[in-house]
Amino acid sequence: MDVTTILILLLVGAIATYFSGDKLASKVALFFSVATLGVSLYLLNEFSKGETINYLGEWMEYPKVYLALQADGLSMLMVLLTTALTPIIIFSSLGNTYSNAKSFYALVLFMSFAMTGTFLAVDGLLYYIFWELALIPIYFIALIWGNGDADKRKKAVVKFFIYTLAGSLFMLVAFAYLYQKTNNFLLGDFFNLRLSATEQFWIFAAFFLAYAIKIPLIPFHTWQAKVYQKAPTVGTMLLSGIMLKMGLYSVIRWQIQIAPQAAKTLMPYLIGLSIAGVIYGSIIALRQKDLKKLLAYSSLAHVGLIAAGCYTLTLDGLNGAVYQMIAHGFVIVGLFFVAEIIHRRYETREISAMGGIRSQSPKFTSLFMILVLASVALPGTYNFVGEFTVLYSLSQVNIWFAVFGGTTIILGAYYMLKMFQNVMLGETNTKVFASITTNEIITLVIIIAFLLFFGLYPKPITDLVNPAIKDILIHINR
Repeated sequence: MDVTTILILLLVGAIATYFSGDKLASKVALFFSVATLGVSLYLLNEFSKGETINYLGEWMEYPKVYLALQADGLSMLMVLLTTALTPIIIFSSLGNTYSNAKSFYALVLFMSFAMTGTFLAVDGLLYYIFWELALIPIYFIALIWGNGDADKRKKAVVKFFIYTLAGSLFMLVAFAYLYQKTNNFLLGDFFNLRLSATEQFWIFAAFFLAYAIKIPLIPFHTWQAKVYQKAPTVGTMLLSGIMLKMGLYSVIRWQIQIAPQAAKTLMPYLIGLSIAGVIYGSIIALRQKDLKKLLAYSSLAHVGLIAAGCYTLTLDGLNGAVYQMIAHGFVIVGLFFVAEIIHRRYETREISAMGGIRSQSPKFTSLFMILVLASVALPGTYNFVGEFTVLYSLSQVNIWFAVFGGTTIILGAYYMLKMFQNVMLGETNTKVFASITTNEIITLVIIIAFLLFFGLYPKPITDLVNPAIKDILIHINR
């Protein structure tokens, strides 16, 4: 068994879900997503034993394209993030009713298939195809099943599609240029090129446009908040929990390894831009009245810090960025699910229309509070492991980077706790807040259990990803 099994299972699952009909679609999608997680865990076990789970096969003769899929500790961890969050997201949606459910859940699985392929592909053109395929399902999920005014939703989704597609075209041009020098798209051959400083600069810039839009980094973030707000919660979870990690992962896997000299030269500017996103996202989050938009800008601030860690080009920075990718994936999915739980009962996302939930649902309040504390990186949660490691790496580069990057902790604590106070405390809302269901409790407990377990015992993830990061740094510094 190799990594192709994961992709085949997700693709077959998407097809089976579509033909299962609307009544069975959610159950079939959940079955295949859980089965895929099981296969991922099995392959992780094989990987830890030193077994080969990679795949290499010829696909096209001209241009020379390979079906090249490779799993090291870094890509394996990202695949596990995708295959773990997909069933959680599907399970969390069972409390909702969707028109044309078979298409909705089929698109969710197809998106998971494309994102998984992006994390595994080591052929540039294959990677690009997976990268673009992931854009198609989220476009339709947000456009068809989104909320709010249809015209505004369409405008936001089309802007997102055009932005990301346009940025990706620059990356495709970079791949075409590199192909002329290697006669194939294999990542390993790209590494071995001796590109001039000028060539590296333009290759780096082409990749940067694609990744900065996807992550997003300021000033390429203008699509994010409205799409997060307009998309159905499942779509927002997929975007924030997994899809933006494609850009962060690609910075480490492709950008800084193909153009290491450019990365070193531009390091202070890239870190500065990333930290500016931290501060900007936090300040804008303070002013939000819509719960989903507040969480969207909170996400913008956190991914800015992750990007800063990636661009430190240090062992601690890259490791911390990866830790924070995983922690952010789980906590942001949990927070958006909390927003969905409240919306199911109050049919609003306006923070001013909430309040008094604590007196009606103490269990839900406690679970929400743990997620808020994880979001602000309280020690004992996995978010603390990631943020502390990234901030430490920033201090190694320049102490002022760490000082300004650390504002995410102060500002994050302020706007998240203020939001919690306005949403959960205060006078009781005139509407009754129905008790949370078993489905909702299970979803939140699973997410919280992950954050607490690895917050107290991060060694398994550290042991998995650390060798891959060391190999990347050896290549960058050779």
